[in-house]
Amino acid sequence: MTAGGVVGTIAAFLQTLEKLTLLKNKNALLTCDLNSVFSCSNVLNAWQSSVFGFPNSIMCTMLFVIFGSVALVGATGGKVARGLRLGVQALSLGTLGFALWFLWQSTFRIGALCIFCLFCFTGLLMVNWGWLRLNAGDLPIGAHGRALLEKGIAKGADTFGWIILALIIALIMILRFAY
Repeated sequence: MTAGGVVGTIAAFLQTLEKLTLLKNKNALLTCDLNSVFSCSNVLNAWQSSVFGFPNSIMCTMLFVIFGSVALVGATGGKVARGLRLGVQALSLGTLGFALWFLWQSTFRIGALCIFCLFCFTGLLMVNWGWLRLNAGDLPIGAHGRALLEKGIAKGADTFGWIILALIIALIMILRFAY
């Protein structure tokens, strides 16, 4: 979770810098503009990149700092209260939902991908994977559901599931831009 928070924070911060460059000059060439598919400027100039009236990357930077900071407290031996752990997991799941929507918009509406967005999404998958593992015993899913989840985690089924999700998303993007 800490690694995912760091990856996401750095990517979102760099994306914010690129957005600021575009706000100064809409036609600026960005360092992350590689070609017509990997075109941060196309993505960052679209309305979807500022859904709430400010750049999504600012919101993402703040969220990844939260995810990484709470994870770091736990990683360094601090006790993170159950309510905070579950609350941050809910926040990370909500952020994952938003990220999936944004990737869909980027892939099928905008027609371009932002490299920094992909790194943010990777960090977000790492964060959600970690929170699920950490909170499995505390999720309000009943004793039977909890036992099944914990058994699946012990066998690595959760890791497999997150990898499959990432591969499906990558395949969809590849198929979209290959044709």
